[in-house]
Amino acid sequence: MKFQEDGFTILSAVVSQDACDELIAAISGRDPGKPGSRGLLGNKVVARTANALRQHLLGLELLGEQHRAVQCSLFAKGEGAGWSVTPHQDLSVPVASPVDVAEWGGWSRKENVWFAQPPTAFLEELIAVRLQLDADASETGPLEVVPGSHAKGRLASASVSKYAEHRVKCVVPRGGALVMRPLLIHSSGKPHSPLPRRVLHFLYGPSLPTGLSWPSPG
Repeated sequence: MKFQEDGFTILSAVVSQDACDELIAAISGRDPGKPGSRGLLGNKVVARTANALRQHLLGLELLGEQHRAVQCSLFAKGEGAGWSVTPHQDLSVPVASPVDVAEWGGWSRKENVWFAQPPTAFLEELIAVRLQLDADASETGPLEVVPGSHAKGRLASASVSKYAEHRVKCVVPRGGALVMRPLLIHSSGKPHSPLPRRVLHFLYGPSLPTGLSWPSPG
């Protein structure tokens, strides 16, 4: 496993097929025409999965003991939702409320949650886990990443575009997960099939600087 070097790894089976069905039922009712929702840790089935994933990743030494689940987002493609995402890095994290902390900025509010852009050193400690809930990932707009790009730090838009030429597709089986560093350049294309593609994106982070706190599960 070259996680530290590549900035990502694919785990083929982290939850069962029945668990995928249970999660799909738990998140049903979300607007299929929207790309996703960010506030799912308040759902007991999602929260239980977040804890199980944490234990699994601890065993693989992909997480540290200080890491906890701080956010879960749903990204859903399918009939009527054939969106794509241009190459980018994830630079913002959710926080309970805005606080004047050195090197933290870019404050914004989405879905009633505050977000901020922390310094690069903090971004480098984050781990994202993208859990694939549906099959046929190769046809439904899978994530594309640039291996090793997380090690280049926070990049200007022009540099992101340049490195994006070296993207590789990450086809994750149902019940599997893509584990990645949020600074990894990533994107996703439009699907070639109307089949559903539902991905739960879990963010795990360490303790925040004094004065800041992670948001409540909701």
